Amino acid sequence: MQDLDIICRGTEEILPREDLVKRLSAGDCLRVKAGFDPTAPDLHLGHTVLINKLRQFQDLGHHVMFLIGDFTGMIGDPTGKNVTRKPLTHEQIMGNARTYQEQIFKILDPERTEICFNSSWMNELGAAGIIQLAARHTVARMLEREDFSTRYKSGQPIAIHELLYPLAQGYDSVAMRADVELGGTDQKFNLLVGRQLQEQYGQPPQIVITMPILEGLDGVQKMSKSLGNYIGIEDPGDEMFGKIMSISDDLMWRYYELLSLETGIRELAELQASARRGELNPRDAKIRLGVEIVSRFHSRSEAQAAAQNFRNRFQQGNLPKDLETVSISTPPDGIQIGQLLKSLQLTASTSEALRMIHQGAVRLDGERVSDPKLVLSAGTEAVVQVGKRRLARTRLVAVEGS
Repeated sequence: MQDLDIICRGTEEILPREDLVKRLSAGDCLRVKAGFDPTAPDLHLGHTVLINKLRQFQDLGHHVMFLIGDFTGMIGDPTGKNVTRKPLTHEQIMGNARTYQEQIFKILDPERTEICFNSSWMNELGAAGIIQLAARHTVARMLEREDFSTRYKSGQPIAIHELLYPLAQGYDSVAMRADVELGGTDQKFNLLVGRQLQEQYGQPPQIVITMPILEGLDGVQKMSKSLGNYIGIEDPGDEMFGKIMSISDDLMWRYYELLSLETGIRELAELQASARRGELNPRDAKIRLGVEIVSRFHSRSEAQAAAQNFRNRFQQGNLPKDLETVSISTPPDGIQIGQLLKSLQLTASTSEALRMIHQGAVRLDGERVSDPKLVLSAGTEAVVQVGKRRLARTRLVAVEGS
């Protein structure tokens, strides 16, 4: 079933999968929900993993509901938090919500998207209704959540309002009569609460689809503005393209799977196989991905200009004509990037080199270096750049016994 293949692409879990297969086989138009608390003004590519999946459902003819959690945002999602999260004011929430509505339509079709605000039914529920809602769940079940359990066992405080968050999110599914809810893997507990509440309110329980958390530019931590490893969808096109070119080759394929709307499942498998056989340079595949992403959030012409700027900046033929090759003696097992920068006199010390790497100012053959422990093997020839002005072409020569 082609529709099922498209929906399953990049997913972590589908619960229960057999329900989804049955609904798709019956040709049902599914009500598909994903919720976002507007706790910050800007979205990054990590957020778009869910939005891309919404677009796929939309293209398959299903009804997409984008929920802005203006009520839940004021509670503060405790997921993954080891301390009580400070709630935002209504003014902060609504200011962020306005930017969300502007940004999501760079992916979703505005004519086929229902925008919902959960304050519209949570405010009507009132204090009595919220108490009745709370009666439908137990503290014991709440403490099954890993983050709550960990905090409880370690003596970290858990505020009462935090226990209301999963219930409020679950009630959203009741109010919206959702057939499918999408969420990150860290939201699985909350999504399952939605199923339980729908059953209690006499509704068919929603199908839960969890999506992976997208790693940031470092390939380790989840994409986050606070960690500085993010690609913002409001980033300038040239900057966005450069960040995509800085990710590792392995991470590139994960970005393709979770972010590309143009490269199908079979075509992606063919690209990967071609790269493994040495027929495709991974950098060319990365440029293709960069052009697609920048086109989505800016324009095709800006994306092509960013790609050309990248080539002009870093292709060997566009380097300064007087840039000589500096040979650096290195042990047979290679040299660490920080030591190389110091040896090339691009930084005054290895500590400065590490600082520049953390700032994202170091590039190797045009690609940003994010790993301060990167080791370059003997025999490597590369152009190394620190900032905009410090540049060197080097050849690493093995010296036995060094």
